[in-house]
Amino acid sequence: MTQVRLLPVVVVLALAAGCQTAQPSTPAAPTTYELPPRQVRPDETALKLPPAKNGDTEFTLIGLAAGLPSITGSHTEFAAKGQFVRLRLVVTNTGTSSVLFDTGRQLLVDDQGVAHPPEEQAVIIKRQPRQFDLGHGVRVEFDLYWDIPKDRKPVTLRAFGGPSITDMKNLTGTDIKL
Repeated sequence: MTQVRLLPVVVVLALAAGCQTAQPSTPAAPTTYELPPRQVRPDETALKLPPAKNGDTEFTLIGLAAGLPSITGSHTEFAAKGQFVRLRLVVTNTGTSSVLFDTGRQLLVDDQGVAHPPEEQAVIIKRQPRQFDLGHGVRVEFDLYWDIPKDRKPVTLRAFGGPSITDMKNLTGTDIKL
């Protein structure tokens, strides 16, 4: 008799368990490219900063070297008036059309608030790009060089992504703290 009384309870519990709403499954993480790690250059500090955007351009700063007294290229050595600062960066076009990217517009702001343009001769000697068409979804990695006074420290990159469909002049940069 006890078994007969328990049967309805078991049936009700089984039905209730089957009627529970399913928990939503966690969406799968997007597939990403696995880029192999590279060794940091001996005079450089690796930067682990989140990417920053200016218009349709995303900036990822990955390496910084400061206090460089000179640089050497394939054909000459060039002394700094103060100190060279080298920044390794990756720029990516996240927009739907190309962007004319100008490395000469990227400003290094020092601890006194002075904004310095890239040192053109250093960029030429190290054979780094000056201007290039950054196509949709294109990612480019390169170095920029500035010559700042010896007693100053680099604190911010004022980054300019370039003219885009939504900002044809691109007059306002994005400050990225180093």
